[in-house]
Amino acid sequence: MTRIIFLGTGGGRFSTITQKRATGGIFIEDGKSIHVDPGPGALVHLCNKGLDPSRLDAVLVSHCHPDHYNDAEILVEAMTWGGTKKRGVLAGSVSVLEGLNGYSPAVSKYHQEKAGEVHALVPGDNISIRSMKVTATPAIHSDPTTIGFKIHTSSGVISYTSDTILDESVVEAHTGSRVLIMSVTRPLDSPIPGHLTSGDALDFVNVAKPELAIFTHFGMKFVDGVAEKEALLVERHTGVRTVPAVDGMEVFLGRKIDIKTFQ
Repeated sequence: MTRIIFLGTGGGRFSTITQKRATGGIFIEDGKSIHVDPGPGALVHLCNKGLDPSRLDAVLVSHCHPDHYNDAEILVEAMTWGGTKKRGVLAGSVSVLEGLNGYSPAVSKYHQEKAGEVHALVPGDNISIRSMKVTATPAIHSDPTTIGFKIHTSSGVISYTSDTILDESVVEAHTGSRVLIMSVTRPLDSPIPGHLTSGDALDFVNVAKPELAIFTHFGMKFVDGVAEKEALLVERHTGVRTVPAVDGMEVFLGRKIDIKTFQ
């Protein structure tokens, strides 16, 4: 059984500043524990869920924006038992680990040296986290080194787009996934550069055809039932089960997929 926990479903500057939705990222558990894009509050939400950050096996960071990387260093400290044991995998975009074109490294060299393995990834790269394969996927965003992740679990492939526009290369990279987690920042009628709208998500899902599509990384325009309405629109037009994530939501992958929300 594989478990996905949404420790935050907000994204973008103003959702992050206001914390109308949390920004703790995504936790995946499948015999090993992975934290994806630990934005502000990731550590607190892990602990509030009763999850032990010292048991993390990997921290994955898609790009160098604080709503995705803010708590990465403290999670590396937890994963390495306060820096006393060189263990775990830290992987991210080139900007996150090396810096590029004004993007400073989001994780200090000091913290990078504490991890057991460090990988600056570009699309197509593969790494192994205790025998679990993770593939870096293309993304097109204002940080030119942004990547998504395709995580090969015992219950099937979980894809995470990170922030991107709709592009054939992005869709192709995530086709064949059982669960497709999309960063959908704006509704259909409110596009913003570098991010998916729910209209883009409809086209994405129509081609990729996952078993389950999940919206997350919501901006401020996804309030008052808008996320639910937009997800339902995608489901009706594609025939693919589509849900908007909520803070604390858990997804269980076995022979079937179960979802539990806590509101």
